[in-house]
Amino acid sequence: MAERTDADFRNPPDTVIRAILGSPKTIAVVGCSPDPMRDSHRIAALLQRRGHRVIPVNPAAGVILGERSQPSLAAVAEPIDVVDVFRRPDAVPEIVDEAIAVGASVLWLQLGVVHVPAALRAQHAGLTVVMDRCPAIEYARLFDRGDVASDRS
Repeated sequence: MAERTDADFRNPPDTVIRAILGSPKTIAVVGCSPDPMRDSHRIAALLQRRGHRVIPVNPAAGVILGERSQPSLAAVAEPIDVVDVFRRPDAVPEIVDEAIAVGASVLWLQLGVVHVPAALRAQHAGLTVVMDRCPAIEYARLFDRGDVASDRS
């Protein structure tokens, strides 16, 4: 079987990304840091400010942005709409397994987080997959809310 390449994956059109970001969702942020200087923390804060329910997923953290951090997606007690991933690409296949198991509808892999085989597997399982994109940049681009820096906490 031939190895899959980036050419095998396509991000969804802007209309789909706008729909994901434009209405309130429950978003599990995998790899969310308690450190306000880390991108994962800043993006989670932005998502909260935009009206999303953010659930941090980090087994080593306590409370992040007023929410108790969960050790895994399976530990989250409510339905998850979006799984936003701030982890190294080699962690993505296991996260995809968890996202499928909890019934998430969207898998969002942050800038620099690229794993084509796992993304295609998630798509095959019915998830919408956004890969190598940042919600802050997409908000600025699609909703004309100013530059990304203005949304930092």
